[in-house]
Amino acid sequence: MWQRQQQQQQQPHAPALSARACRCWGYTFELTDEHLTEEQCYPLKHSYDVLAEECLDRLNEISPPPRSALPRNNGKYAEKEQVPGDKGAQKAPRRDLYALLRDHADTDEKLGQLWREVNTVPDWVDWDQIERGQDVFYRYGGAALTGLAYQSLLGGMGAARVVETLARTGGFSTKVARHRLFETTQHILQCTKSLESLKPGGDGFASSIRVRLLHAAVRQRIMKLAKQKPEYYSVEKWGIPINDLDSIATIGTFSATLIWLSFPRQGIFLREQEIIDYIALWRYIGYIVGCPTDQFETPSKAKAVMETLLLHEIDPTETSKILANNIIKSLEDQPPGFASADFLIASARWLNGNELCDRLGLARPGIYYWALMTGQCLFFMAVCYGYRSIPYLDRRKITTLKRIFYQIIVESKYGLAGTETMFEYKYVPEFSTITEMGESTEAKLRNPGIERRNLKTLLSDIEPMAEINIGVLGAAGVGKTTFVEKAFGLQTSMSSSAIKKTIPINGKPYMVRLLEIPFDDIGVEEDARISWPDVVNDEEMSPLDGALALYDVMNKDSLADIPKMLRA
Repeated sequence: MWQRQQQQQQQPHAPALSARACRCWGYTFELTDEHLTEEQCYPLKHSYDVLAEECLDRLNEISPPPRSALPRNNGKYAEKEQVPGDKGAQKAPRRDLYALLRDHADTDEKLGQLWREVNTVPDWVDWDQIERGQDVFYRYGGAALTGLAYQSLLGGMGAARVVETLARTGGFSTKVARHRLFETTQHILQCTKSLESLKPGGDGFASSIRVRLLHAAVRQRIMKLAKQKPEYYSVEKWGIPINDLDSIATIGTFSATLIWLSFPRQGIFLREQEIIDYIALWRYIGYIVGCPTDQFETPSKAKAVMETLLLHEIDPTETSKILANNIIKSLEDQPPGFASADFLIASARWLNGNELCDRLGLARPGIYYWALMTGQCLFFMAVCYGYRSIPYLDRRKITTLKRIFYQIIVESKYGLAGTETMFEYKYVPEFSTITEMGESTEAKLRNPGIERRNLKTLLSDIEPMAEINIGVLGAAGVGKTTFVEKAFGLQTSMSSSAIKKTIPINGKPYMVRLLEIPFDDIGVEEDARISWPDVVNDEEMSPLDGALALYDVMNKDSLADIPKMLRA
């Protein structure tokens, strides 16, 4: 209550709060019996996933990690990874702890115990509900990724205890923070791409177990160093690294924080059933990664634990400032959004509030960037509410974003460059490893990107213009570019494969977009559906309303280049 009373004294004109009301970091809530007290939180700081550590020890005995390193993926159970600088050499093996666990579960008691635990689906799991929860993520995809990046991750750097562990891994220096963010996003995408992916044996299921064992390795390493040198890490002050309360906080930031903070601050409000389904999804993911799940039994409990952590855990330190600013520096002017540092900071301030961001040492951007954030929120609202109101558009959007997000985050050269992370232990704590404030990353590309889109949305009074998207298809050299230039009456040569122009049709303006698509980028699925590329000219592929297939009239053999379905 001290925090509530102190804030009321600082803001004498603020509305009076009830006896059980709290206001912290710009958020007001009522304390209930479901909220944990500090005394109830304390034991959770000193309990952790013991079984995962015991299994990690056994896996290290079966397939030892490289000398002087924590468990990295090597050995016979893994994919191959190219050795840098040796194009002709055999790829170095990557040890897959998930595969090791799976293959030795029948011969080792501890490994068998963990394997049976994760493969035993709790009675409270409803697969239809889990699948609906997965859809929620993509239904609000853009707003969800924005919330995860700038509130769950960056705002989460205000948690004083958690950042002490993160700083000791070195994983949030400016050189690697962006890659670390993509790895985390890959895990989320794998857990939400399909129901089969999250069921036992699926990609999301496997990645969740790899993350669980990675957490065990980090915790084990830091505790070993703290035992050798007590001043390195204070268990008394910060608790066991990656403890049960930290795990609850992580699942909470991916679920409850999005629902009750990130989405509403972007103008997005979920329906009641969506909230129930999304919490259920993350409760099951939490179960796989070894997190206590009772706090996510109901939406009200999940909301209460989010508020509890906001009240008791968020207290930024100098380390918090370093990590928060490193995230901004690692993302500025980088693809796919090419957002400036000022816009990234405006995103963080919009979602977290000025009070917390001031404590995190973030700069104050000008009013222009606040206007851009307004435009972005209006854009998200128009798209999200518009598509979810029409079932077939809602389904098409969800299906499309599953492909687009994975292509950008994992397959794109600007993301993970086509190599899925196995959640190896790449950021090894050492006595000398304490993350410091970094400089901006190099090799930046300037492109108005997301800021230009938000400005256009703001200036358009969110009255979306109807679109017509037409694919111009053809083999190389058939004249696709010439056709588009003539169709739009362009006076100069095109610099893009996706050209758009406003054209009045029956007195109404339409945004007509012509997209050049080579035949080589088109596939035909087993059910005879056409498979279009996800990206054209580094931009998201728009759903096509029609297509034109070009061929050389002087060479009838060129008809053979046209896919059979298009010729029909």
